[in-house]
Amino acid sequence: MPVVEEHPSHEQIILLLEDKAFHPVTFVLNANLLVNVKLVFYSSDKYWYFSTNGLHGLGQAEIIILLLCLPNEDTIPKDIFRLFISIYKDALKGKYLENLDNITFTESFLSSKDHGGFLFITPTFQKLDDLPLPSNPFLCGILIQKLEIPWAKVFPMRLMLRLGAEYKAYPAPLTSIRGRKPLFGEIGHTIMNLLVDLRNYQYTLHNIDQLLIHMEMGKSCIKIPRKKYNDVMKVINSSNEHVISIGASFSTEADSHLVCIQNDGVYQTQANSATGHPRKVTGASFVVFNGALKTSSGFLAKSSIVEDGLMVQITPETMDGLRLALREQKDFKITCGRVDAVDLREYVDICWVDSEEKGNKGVISSVDGISLQGFPSEKIKLETDFETDEKIVKCTEVFYFLKDQDLSISATRYQFAKEIAMACSAALCPHLKTLKSNGMNKIGLRVSIDTDMVEFQAGSEGRLLPQHYLNDLDSALIPVIHGGTSNSTSLPLEIELVFFIIENLF
Repeated sequence: MPVVEEHPSHEQIILLLEDKAFHPVTFVLNANLLVNVKLVFYSSDKYWYFSTNGLHGLGQAEIIILLLCLPNEDTIPKDIFRLFISIYKDALKGKYLENLDNITFTESFLSSKDHGGFLFITPTFQKLDDLPLPSNPFLCGILIQKLEIPWAKVFPMRLMLRLGAEYKAYPAPLTSIRGRKPLFGEIGHTIMNLLVDLRNYQYTLHNIDQLLIHMEMGKSCIKIPRKKYNDVMKVINSSNEHVISIGASFSTEADSHLVCIQNDGVYQTQANSATGHPRKVTGASFVVFNGALKTSSGFLAKSSIVEDGLMVQITPETMDGLRLALREQKDFKITCGRVDAVDLREYVDICWVDSEEKGNKGVISSVDGISLQGFPSEKIKLETDFETDEKIVKCTEVFYFLKDQDLSISATRYQFAKEIAMACSAALCPHLKTLKSNGMNKIGLRVSIDTDMVEFQAGSEGRLLPQHYLNDLDSALIPVIHGGTSNSTSLPLEIELVFFIIENLF
């Protein structure tokens, strides 16, 4: 990598940032956190492009930000660096940002008190081809205005899709624009006033991850993943007898999505679609089942679009049937339309589905480079730090290779993974300096256990660690693994743990 002289002139830096042939310019925010910066042309406008390198070491997804350049702006907007440092400090405390999370500001940011914070999204259909991206997983931060904060907090999908409609991107733009007009104003009359607390954020809409709402001509389908049964029970048990409301996830299977637009205080519905696609399946952001429809109304049930969601009005009897079906994990069909108009029926299908695990997109194993996409994972938080020579080894995550048995990730498995993580950290401790100086600062440990077999592999950058490290791991891990296998109910077990070696800054 070309190195810039110690005190480069302002002009030199701008030339480097603009030079297409040159790599991004790297700024060192601390010994563990670098930020790559480049001036890029993205969808024909000029942007400051920021991408972090080092948040993975704390278990946080890396962050990219595309900030539209102001006319003749030639000074890097340093507030973005301050934002990254505060994300780093939060991650140190175990407070992580995930898809559709937000950060809000109380003070002025990028020279304006109207900038309210950032909404973070996982890119889906957006164009990223020409950008120097960090390794997966990463999130894109989008600058939001003060008046948009309530939606970022209680119903971020509404804000994400509304940004997409405004900037003709699907489902949302990845770009941040300073001083733009807020897309929502005073809250006013919205169905959300009934479902969430827009004033104090004390309660919010129950969002069920991977639950999808698909609307087609004459029918709507609510797809509930079987593995989210417990989440559905929480919704049922906390909702009153007349109303069940559920927030959905963004559907990558739909070709368009309902968008809620606020015009002069009034909320209206629009649809935004992936360009060039005929609209067959439209996604919705929430569903409300309202069980107060009177039998005397002449309707079996009514379904209608309200803002960016689906409202289904049903009789108390149908509501009882729906609750029972959800409790028993059974499919349920609601027939809508007038009792006497047999040929004008619409249907709402509630279906339990075996949803494919789509998480960890683009994530690869440090052990041997295989893809970890589709394997469930969870963050690991160890109570103690393992440190030597001012270096710390941190275990950030565990991946579960679940075989045919659809085992939910049980607490005993997680506890066992933590014990293995601690034994491995202790074994790596004497070698942290050597490992890091040899470029092995991210290490994967894969452990496979069955009633009559125990094996493990450890690697970095897709290559196995040299034998002397494996010998130390062997003596540390075998006793722990044997101790854990006495509980044969959680066997067979195959997991992969991820470790990072970082500098101790304190």
